[in-house]
Amino acid sequence: MGFQTHLKFPEQKRVFSMIPALQNAEFLRYGVMHRNTFLNSPKLLDRYYRLKSNLSISFAGQITGVEGYVESAASGLLVGIETARRLLGQAPVNFPAETAIGALALYISNPSITAFQPMNINYGIMPVLEKRIRGKREKNEAISRRGLDILDKLNV
Repeated sequence: MGFQTHLKFPEQKRVFSMIPALQNAEFLRYGVMHRNTFLNSPKLLDRYYRLKSNLSISFAGQITGVEGYVESAASGLLVGIETARRLLGQAPVNFPAETAIGALALYISNPSITAFQPMNINYGIMPVLEKRIRGKREKNEAISRRGLDILDKLNV
């Protein structure tokens, strides 16, 4: 099994040995947090994940500063859509900030971010709702519905 953790090796042995099935386990290797290599995307990339200095070059995935499997796939989807449309002579699709894919693309390309760090999609990088909704679950469901409604209206 594998773990990504900040725990020091002796602490990993102690904690993982507390699990009944692992009490007598021999640990061959301990876990470490991975360190991602990523571009300074706000300086280098536009909202379509294209290199600002050469719009025919696109990047996708963790190298752009998106975190997570779904986010990496979403960046690849956006790059694929933009590339296909460019080759067909069509304008790129502007996924708005109210959509998860748009919010993440706008985050990684935001030039006002000076200390850029990779980001998962989260409700904090999306615009707030027009009206206040009590309850985190209800609010997040409303934000999600808003994004899906917008995506339904886009002709992609």
